[in-house]
Amino acid sequence: MNLLETLIPAAHAATDSVAGTTGTSANPFGSFAFLAVIMVVFYFLLWRPQSKRAKQHRDLITNLKVGDEVITSGGILGRVDKVNDSFLVVTLAKDLSVHVQKSAISSVVPKGTLETI
Repeated sequence: MNLLETLIPAAHAATDSVAGTTGTSANPFGSFAFLAVIMVVFYFLLWRPQSKRAKQHRDLITNLKVGDEVITSGGILGRVDKVNDSFLVVTLAKDLSVHVQKSAISSVVPKGTLETI
């Protein structure tokens, strides 16, 4: 008897024991429940907080008005002088104004912050 003939029946026996021929079968609802739990965790830890932040930023941008002091995403502090549909004119110093996209505004700071810095 050669080595190959002795290994093949052993391999079949190992495959049969792994395949679950002992009479028990896997529960299909267990894997579905696990997937559902992962989706719920994903919703509460990632999707919901991100959508709340996006809504807050959208509300911040729609409520911008002339005279607000803002910080851009680049860290520039200035006062809003003009509001268009998608752009703002932000004054940084006495004779220095820049055009900024509304989406680049990261926060509105209290009035008077520009003079205290």
